Amino acid sequence: MRKLKNSELNRLSVDAFREAKKTPIIIILDNIRSLNNIGSVFRTSDAFLVEKIYLCGITATPPHKDIHKTALGSTDTLDWEYVESTMDLVEKLKAENVKICAIEQAENATMLNDFVVEHNNKYALVFGNEVKGVAQDVVSKSDVVIEIPQFGTKHSLNISVSCGVVIWDLFTKLSLYKNQDN
Repeated sequence: MRKLKNSELNRLSVDAFREAKKTPIIIILDNIRSLNNIGSVFRTSDAFLVEKIYLCGITATPPHKDIHKTALGSTDTLDWEYVESTMDLVEKLKAENVKICAIEQAENATMLNDFVVEHNNKYALVFGNEVKGVAQDVVSKSDVVIEIPQFGTKHSLNISVSCGVVIWDLFTKLSLYKNQDN
């Protein structure tokens, strides 16, 4: 095997990225403190053609050098918006028939590996504060709470890691649907 050169990666241009069909996933960052986490979420979202990112509450917004350090320019390509109230945003998206999925450890949560995507749905994934998680009022208003199964002693993942795991899982499940349609 030979490592690929950057020129062999088939990277989209900025214009091609903006025009590309997006994955029906929206990311909501609910009061994220770490600028590096925010940048990492942008970069992961770019990799899987996420439709949009909402930055809520105390979550910082681009441009910022610490976000840029991990986002590597994805803040310039991804559609994003700041909304002060996560609850207001959740209610707005629910009214637009977007399925709200809080990523959290909660009673009666659906394990990520058991979560079944529904054809033609759009999903908003809510990731919460590094210490407090997703706010309880947002969890209560969500259509489903998805939990990432964990088997060690910590049962705690960094928000950017959680985001990567969940986006990848939904991306692959949605891609299976897409491939079945062709």
